Amino acid sequence: MARRREPTPSRARMSRRTFALGALGAAVLTLYAVLVPLQTVLYGTPLPLSFILGAALCAAPLLAVSRPRRAIALFTAGALLLPLIVVPEQAVQSPWPWSVPALLIFVLFVGVVTFLHGARLGAFTLILGAIASLLAPLLRPDVVALPESSASATADLIVTTSVASAMFLIAALVAARVRVAAELTREKEHSALEEARRALVEERTRIARELHDVVAHSMSVIQVQASTARYRIPDLGEAATAEFDDIAATARSSLTEMRRMLGVLRTEDQSAELAPQQGVSDIPALVDSIRRAGVEVGLVIEGGDLAETAGPAVQIAAFRIVQEALSNAVRHAPGARIAVRLRAEDRSIRIRVLNQNPPRSAEHHGGGYGLRGMRERSEILGGSLTAGPSPEGGWVVEAVLPLDPEPTTTVTAPAPAPAPDKETP
Repeated sequence: MARRREPTPSRARMSRRTFALGALGAAVLTLYAVLVPLQTVLYGTPLPLSFILGAALCAAPLLAVSRPRRAIALFTAGALLLPLIVVPEQAVQSPWPWSVPALLIFVLFVGVVTFLHGARLGAFTLILGAIASLLAPLLRPDVVALPESSASATADLIVTTSVASAMFLIAALVAARVRVAAELTREKEHSALEEARRALVEERTRIARELHDVVAHSMSVIQVQASTARYRIPDLGEAATAEFDDIAATARSSLTEMRRMLGVLRTEDQSAELAPQQGVSDIPALVDSIRRAGVEVGLVIEGGDLAETAGPAVQIAAFRIVQEALSNAVRHAPGARIAVRLRAEDRSIRIRVLNQNPPRSAEHHGGGYGLRGMRERSEILGGSLTAGPSPEGGWVVEAVLPLDPEPTTTVTAPAPAPAPDKETP
């Protein structure tokens, strides 16, 4: 299976984001706590209006994180109204139209918008703030009536616009640097993924070569020996001849399966048919082959023509699950009677393979991947599989496969080598 690229851990990103939001919130609260009393004491703004308009200014940087346009409208309204509601005699003695806390909020707001939402929206925010501050002297000429107050207001506007412009440039450069770094990280991940895919293709090719040179050759020899046994061995009985014919047929079928598997392993784009063609209609023949080996097997298929109602992927999975369960039962519970039942339900196929308690102990077999393979086939189709001891002392495998499986793109990375399968008692 193709190895899925592991998602980038989000814990570090989340911690950085949380830290940044916390720092922004702390700065906003600090500036708000300074702005409200300073605006009331030094500029003569009524306290309720200082609270409301100060909240409009200070909430804008936080709102800009998710709603930048609403934040710009809120900030512009606060920046336009706050300098207008002042007492002229008090305002001329302090920086106007921007107080120091309001100036810092403006600079912070421009930086947040530019960094998070791009230079175009940041420039728009800077221009609107400058226009709002320029309108204040025009709407309150009494505040700048004296030459000293006019010069002070001009200096305040120049300083505010300059500092906000510098913040705009810094935020734009930092945002560009962050985007370039993110793009480089994505390119590195893509290169690593391609390298892993290339290694996977090479490994699949090596496995295919080994299968062809070793296993396929051995199966060919078995097929040839079984097919020619009647001509090489004199006085071969009819029962032995039939047995050799069955062995030859099984070997030919296995060679066909091997050729399909080799075709899949050697397909680099993974567009080949990934499964053999057996389906539900082939299960009776599979059961007959087990019976010819001397095993008592019962088969029941209920609920209509499963070969017509189930899709190809479901039929292949059903055949393979029954095949693997029968193989496990024959190997781990020799001499036990086996019952196979397939039942079509409204939206699924239920498979049950039960072997009774064996009359004799099985030979020790090494661990395998049978249970894992059956479970993976079920889960890929959106179904489920359970296996365990039966109340009678045998072993039961039950699977539920949906008739209309949802396509899945999740492919897990290779897991560590499993412990030996405990597929049967």
